[in-house]
Amino acid sequence: MGLNKKSVDDINVKGQKVLVRCDFNVPLKDGKITDENRLVAALPTIKKLISDGGKVILCSHLGKPKGEPKPELSLAPVAARLSELLGQEVKFAADPEVVGPNAKAAVEAMKDGDVILLENTRYRAEETKNGEAFSKELASLADVFVNDAFGTAHRAHCSNVGVTAYVKTSVVGYLMQKEIDFLGNAVENPVRPFVAILGGAKVADKLNVISNLLEKCDTLIIGGGMAYTFLKAKGYEVGTSLVDDEKIDYCKEMMDKAEKLGKTMLLPVDTTIAASFPNPIDAQIEVSVVGSDAIPADMMGLDIGTKTAELYADAVKSAKTVVWNGPMGVFENPILAKGTIAVAKSLAETDATTIIGGGDSAAAVNQLGFGDKMSHISTGGGASLEFLEGKELPGVAAANDK
Repeated sequence: MGLNKKSVDDINVKGQKVLVRCDFNVPLKDGKITDENRLVAALPTIKKLISDGGKVILCSHLGKPKGEPKPELSLAPVAARLSELLGQEVKFAADPEVVGPNAKAAVEAMKDGDVILLENTRYRAEETKNGEAFSKELASLADVFVNDAFGTAHRAHCSNVGVTAYVKTSVVGYLMQKEIDFLGNAVENPVRPFVAILGGAKVADKLNVISNLLEKCDTLIIGGGMAYTFLKAKGYEVGTSLVDDEKIDYCKEMMDKAEKLGKTMLLPVDTTIAASFPNPIDAQIEVSVVGSDAIPADMMGLDIGTKTAELYADAVKSAKTVVWNGPMGVFENPILAKGTIAVAKSLAETDATTIIGGGDSAAAVNQLGFGDKMSHISTGGGASLEFLEGKELPGVAAANDK
């Protein structure tokens, strides 16, 4: 992995125009930001560039406007909230075409240390297609490009990859640097024993991750909906549990691979079952716990069982590095969150480096109140998965090497 990238610490941007790609893809409800973690996470890089005396031009996407201006997906509320968080004005350039007369005039008038925010980059259809014209327009505003948006690093878009072809200097911001350091080093150069925990619903989403992590880790723990495909591959009855029938042979291959490589692969020894999936998802539900080889034909597994939770927590105790991606069960339901809570608790209590790979696991850890006990919670679900697959991420690759 090309992890030796130039960062904001390797440059001084005094008097220069700096285009910064942030991840301001925040949840909005009635025009109000309901979770500002991503804004707060972007502040260190922005503050560093301001204190250097750079002219800071921020850009990001928000939601999926699909290449046309959608007022409810405007970044205007983000500019307002960032102004409060930074304690200085973040001027909003309200151009539906992103790089338009407002943006150009605002950039023209900038003094050192000023900050402006461009409109949602996905208002432009070319953004997600990495179209050359839009990349050039973005680059025309800046002398230097800083990519601090890990959440889109696995996609080659204009605002994170295309633009780098037309500016002299491209570096990564602090958030990006932290992701590369934690996720990259965990996979490429872990302190051992290295335990990887994979959950979530489908085996199909994690095929390459399972295979790659088996080569890198010492112990691979499987939970969540995808465990039932592995249990079926072992010849067990899994009732009405979620199963990827096309992936049963793949699961057999992976169990063989673990054995050949001398790796420990842990599967649930017991499981929490119910008559059906809860509807609504947080509904009261009757559950019982049975051995993984004793699931009745008309019942559905929805979480790991109590013995499994202990087994998995034990495996974490002796670890020095733990990577976790994907919940152990239907954690949105308090009754079916026990397995996920047990794993989160064991990670919170260990001295190991604990890395949470974005998406649902990050949400679970934060909602359950264990967020501040983890070494690193990735800001990108899809990007962290591709990192764990051992893929090179275009958004990282595009930055200048040291």
